[in-house]
Amino acid sequence: MKKSLLKRSIKFSIGIAVITAVLAAIFSVISNASLEGTSWYLGLLIVLFIVLIGVFFDMMGVAAAAANEKPFHSMASEKVNGAREAIVIVRNADRFATFCNDVIGDISGIISGAASTLVVIQLAVVLQSDVTNLQFILNIILTSFVAALTVGGKAIAKTYAIHRSTNIILVVGKMFAFFDKKLHIKILPDLKKKKRKEI
Repeated sequence: MKKSLLKRSIKFSIGIAVITAVLAAIFSVISNASLEGTSWYLGLLIVLFIVLIGVFFDMMGVAAAAANEKPFHSMASEKVNGAREAIVIVRNADRFATFCNDVIGDISGIISGAASTLVVIQLAVVLQSDVTNLQFILNIILTSFVAALTVGGKAIAKTYAIHRSTNIILVVGKMFAFFDKKLHIKILPDLKKKKRKEI
């Protein structure tokens, strides 16, 4: 059983590393393309949007780790939409949290930092001052602001996620159900049967 767990962990780690590299490249291209040719204030809005994405996914990851499976079983027996998907999320909370917190959360942090630099350059050019010194000052201000917003936002999101984990995961479960039923995309398969076979 230990060997199978180790093998599955290694396989998951490699898979998540590849996914991270691909998503980081995609998000980087999208953010750079969005910022290219836009005004500094629109660029700042894009940076804030990226930060909010990171905060939102961090909240989902914490909610999955904090959620209890039992309430969703009673919901599933009553055929509440998204309840079965919520059970799957809770059963795979470690993987779900890794994807939300580490993959999307970390990528958002990296991309928001790079995007902030582009915004600083645009703002310095608009102000037409001593570009080098101004960039240095603006970079410190904007970096501090983005960092404070990210950490503060995640702190609030974590508190909310811990106390409202059932509601949050049910909403996520409904989203997964929509993808599964309407678009035929199974985002998070149930691994419980596989685990029983391996044991």
